[in-house]
Amino acid sequence: MTLTGREVADLQARHGLRPSRALGQHFVVDANTVRRIARLAEVGPGDRVVEIGAGLGSLTLALCETGAAVTAVEVDRHLLPALREVVEPAGATVVHADALSLDWDALLGPPPGSSGGGAGWVLVANLPYNVATPLVADLLDHVPAIARMVVLVQREVGERLAARVGTSAYGAVSVKVAYWAVARLAGRVPASVFAPEPAVTSVLVALERRPSPAVDPALVPPDELFGLVRAGFAQRRKMLRRALVGLVTPEDFACAGVRPEARAEELDVLAWGALAACAHRGGARR
Repeated sequence: MTLTGREVADLQARHGLRPSRALGQHFVVDANTVRRIARLAEVGPGDRVVEIGAGLGSLTLALCETGAAVTAVEVDRHLLPALREVVEPAGATVVHADALSLDWDALLGPPPGSSGGGAGWVLVANLPYNVATPLVADLLDHVPAIARMVVLVQREVGERLAARVGTSAYGAVSVKVAYWAVARLAGRVPASVFAPEPAVTSVLVALERRPSPAVDPALVPPDELFGLVRAGFAQRRKMLRRALVGLVTPEDFACAGVRPEARAEELDVLAWGALAACAHRGGARR
């Protein structure tokens, strides 16, 4: 069972709650939508799910319905009594924490493939628009225990996360996502399923972590690669020979097989990796 719009309103009234603008709270109040998200997550008995921004628990209940073990993370202490009232009888574990500063290793344990690691966690979340991009990037960088994600985000954010090379939405964060994972847009979600309704359209993005990064870290450290990518996209209208002056030499471009006249959005993650690796080797020789 999930929460209807009336039940959410009654829960808020009973606990004296109002959605926080500062935290970007928009609660999903449509049963079909939360069950759709749970289906896209492809979880069931034996799976471990962590939800960020559980709110009042509507999506949490849909995830519990699948038989998965659900850990619901919520930063707003005012919501905790209502959230616990709704989801703990269904078997969910509630954690009061800020996902941006949470000790994820302590919460989730070892990553898949390591000693003591299981099959990996699935993250499912209706993410506040103001933290969605840095949070997804941080989880990809630092939380290998999360093997898959299904996140509900603002359309423009989702399009950047899943953008393909050469498109207008393609940017530095698109390259970072492609380095760690395979991402796809999994559908739109109308504003009418939220309370209160946001002024934007939302989309679902599904991400599956690669078994290993798209670019071998032995060839170039990730920090160097992402630093070069950020520098290129900081001046995306310029040719790379100008945007990356002082960072990449003509010899590095030739080594990587990348045209100096190309622009940042023309390079996929493998091309960026080749360019960064050549610059890394060239810098070591110089």
